[in-house]
Amino acid sequence: MNRRKFIKTIGGTGLVIAASGLGLSQCDQMPDEAVQAWQGPSQDLSDREWILSYALLAPNPHNMQPWLADLREENIIILHIDGKRLLPHTDPYGRQILIGQGTFLELLSIAAKEKGYDAKITLFPGGTPDTTTLQIHHEAVARIELVKDATLVRDPLFSAILLRRSNKTAYREEYLSTEHIGKLNSLEIPGSQSLHFATTAKTVAPHKKFAEKAMLLEMETPRTLLESVDRTRIGADEIRKSPDGIDLHGPMFWWLKNLGMMTKEKATTPGTMAYRGGIDYALGWVNGTFNMGWLTTSDNSRAAQVDAGRSYVRLNLLATQLDVSLHPVSQILQEYAEMQPLQREFNEHVGVKAEEKVQMYFRIGYQKRPTPSPRRKLTDIMRT
Repeated sequence: MNRRKFIKTIGGTGLVIAASGLGLSQCDQMPDEAVQAWQGPSQDLSDREWILSYALLAPNPHNMQPWLADLREENIIILHIDGKRLLPHTDPYGRQILIGQGTFLELLSIAAKEKGYDAKITLFPGGTPDTTTLQIHHEAVARIELVKDATLVRDPLFSAILLRRSNKTAYREEYLSTEHIGKLNSLEIPGSQSLHFATTAKTVAPHKKFAEKAMLLEMETPRTLLESVDRTRIGADEIRKSPDGIDLHGPMFWWLKNLGMMTKEKATTPGTMAYRGGIDYALGWVNGTFNMGWLTTSDNSRAAQVDAGRSYVRLNLLATQLDVSLHPVSQILQEYAEMQPLQREFNEHVGVKAEEKVQMYFRIGYQKRPTPSPRRKLTDIMRT
């Protein structure tokens, strides 16, 4: 719902908001403590804590931040998945969660170099989980040994970590420049991965249709919609209490919530303003999309999923340095049953082979940088 529709709707209730003490512009701002992590870590932290402070800024599914870092062994970080932060309905095999572990590991590796450490990462030291189960959190994802190395070259992408965003707004009607396409395609990724872009009106049109259909299907499937609604934090108070998930804040959401128009029940009930608002939001970013991209791996192994996350966040950092916006739109890639027919159509359209897997699907384009997403405290993800 846009601001004009909101004011018109509220006007129908007989309330005169301008006369209230809060007004339409001063209430329900993002709590400072929820985004403090984006200011950078304190220099008083230990080296491992300093490195983890950058890693926890990684993009991840539904912003659930499903990371647990065990620091009980000197110079070692054991990375686990927080089993309470999975997405069983939209991510039934944990593929997206493992991609989020990959983004974390890559930022960790970049930050480690900044401190003069080589982060020697061993994936799945206790055994690799099966790809057809959600039981991915019983064994460690990675064992990271931090080794001092005076010969290391610092990663030039480090400077973009605090500025990186997932920009979910409508983008300007502008196609990627030839220069930016060339620089993004120059990103070094493993040979088992391939990066693709659609950057013309003709090539982007079918991708917009796929993204729209997938988003609507997720919203029209009760259990997958509820999964997202359960992870939505509405208003500054909820964000302050749980600085994770999908954040909605600002005066419009404050009034909708306090007038009883924005509740979990209404957000999952077709025909309500809250439900329709979710659809309008989705269609808004679909319509405001003029370039799309996707990252494909040669197989769908657990290691491939983690490595895809590492490459994606590097792409996101490089785009940040180029002042290019990215927004993952992974609905079409989700493995729940209702999505499978549409996903097969999508795979045929982009030409993936049976063994290959599109791991990341994203909007890309131009728009001013948004405010950052909430982040949990470093101590919330550490075991010491």
